[in-house]
Amino acid sequence: MRDYRSVADEVAAEIRSGALKPGDRLPPQRAFARRYGIANSTATRVYQELGRRGLTVGEVGRGTFVRAAAPTDPPALGEPAGTRVDLEFNYPTVPEQPALLAGSLEGLLRADAFRAALRPVGPAGHTAAREAAADLLTRGGWRPDPARVLFAGNGRQALSAVFAALVPPGGRIGVEELTYPVVKAIVGRLGITPVPLPVDEEGLIPRALAETHRSTPLHAVYAQPVLHNPLSLTMPDPRKHELAEQLRRLDLRLVEDTIWAFLRDELPPVAALAPERTVLVDSLSKRLAPGLSLGYVVTPSPLLGDVAAALRSGGWTAQHFNLEAATRWQDEGVVRRLVRAKQRDAAARQEMAARRLTGFTVRTDPRSYHCWWQLPRPWRADTFVAAAARYGIGVPPAAAFTVGDAHAPNAVRLGLATPAPETLSTTLRTLAALARSTPDDMATD
Repeated sequence: MRDYRSVADEVAAEIRSGALKPGDRLPPQRAFARRYGIANSTATRVYQELGRRGLTVGEVGRGTFVRAAAPTDPPALGEPAGTRVDLEFNYPTVPEQPALLAGSLEGLLRADAFRAALRPVGPAGHTAAREAAADLLTRGGWRPDPARVLFAGNGRQALSAVFAALVPPGGRIGVEELTYPVVKAIVGRLGITPVPLPVDEEGLIPRALAETHRSTPLHAVYAQPVLHNPLSLTMPDPRKHELAEQLRRLDLRLVEDTIWAFLRDELPPVAALAPERTVLVDSLSKRLAPGLSLGYVVTPSPLLGDVAAALRSGGWTAQHFNLEAATRWQDEGVVRRLVRAKQRDAAARQEMAARRLTGFTVRTDPRSYHCWWQLPRPWRADTFVAAAARYGIGVPPAAAFTVGDAHAPNAVRLGLATPAPETLSTTLRTLAALARSTPDDMATD
C-alpha cells in the first residue's frame, strides 16, 4: 500500500512544475484513488496533507482546488534588513474578499454570459451597469442620475479623461497644496499646470480659491473633500456649502475625488450640492482590489460628450468583463459586504496606530486607512524616510504630496491598509522607537 505522503509529494511536484495550475480542480477523491491505485481513505489523507502544506484549498460543495501562491508579507525587523514593509501603497484587503468575489463570477463564466462580456463596450456602458453604479456611489442620501454615469478602466484613467476634457494643454488646475501624487503626474503628462490651493483643518479654503482664481485664472479645481489623501481631512457641511457657492460664483468646475469616501458613506458629496458644477470620480480599487478595478465618472449633462470623447481617445474606456463583474458584485451585495468589512478593518488599524504612536503629533480620522505624522525634532522627513528604509520599511515623505513650490511640511504619511495586522503592529512599534531616537543614533549604528 502506498504511503499518502509519497502521493502528496507527486501532486506537489505537479503543482511546482506547472502541470497543475492555480485554480485547477482536483478530481473527486474516489476518482483520485482509482487514478493512483490507493484506497479512498488514503486519498482523503492525501487531500488533507496537500491542504496542510498550503497547496490546495477545499470549498464546500465545489471540490478541492490548487491554491494560488500566497503573497509574501515580510515583517518589520528590529534591526536593519533587506526585507520591506510597504506603507507607501495603500490597498486594503479583508479575509473574506477572495471567496465573495469569486462566488459572484461563477455565473459570468458560463459560455453564454462570458461571450457577451467579451464584446467591446462604450464609455456609457449599458443601463444595468449604470443603475448598479448609481447604487454603488450612493452616499448620505444622494444618488447620482444613472444617465450621467460614464465608465473608465480605473480611477486614474477616469481622472485623466476628466482633466483632459476640462483643461486644455497649457491650462491651469487648482489643487490642494498637499495632494494625491498620481494627480501631479497625470496633469504633467497632459501639459496642465497644477496651482497649489491653501488648506486648513477643514480642507480646501473656498475664500483662498477665489483669491487664487482672481490672480491666476484657473480652468478647473481638483479636491478630495472626504478623507483627503494624505491628510485624512473631511470637509464639514458648512465648508462644502461654501465651496459649492464659490464654484457657482467663479464659474468653475470641481473634479471631486471620492476614492476613499466609501469609508464615510454617511456623508453626501459636494456633487449633491452643486451637481451642475461638479464632476465626481470614483473607482473600485479600494472597495475591492487594485487588480479588479473600474473607474466611475458622474458628470453634468453638458459635459457628457466631452468626457466620453476623452475616454475614447485616451484608450481609457472600461473593459466589458470588468463592467459585468462589477455589476454582479453590486447587485448581489458583495460590494456592500466588503465595504462594511473594510470600514471595520480601517477602524481597527487606526486604533492600533493610536496605541503605537501615542505621544506623537498625528493627524488622522478614526475611519481612515492613512495618517499624517508630524515628525518630532530633530528628525527631518528625508532623513527619517532613509532611516526607516534601513529597517525595511517604506514610508513616503511630505514632499511626495506637495504641489509646485509649496513648502513641504516635516511629516510623513503612513498607509495602514497593505500590511497584515500583526506586521503593521510591529512596523508601527519600530517606527515609534525610531522617532524617539535621533539621526545621530543611526549614524553610530
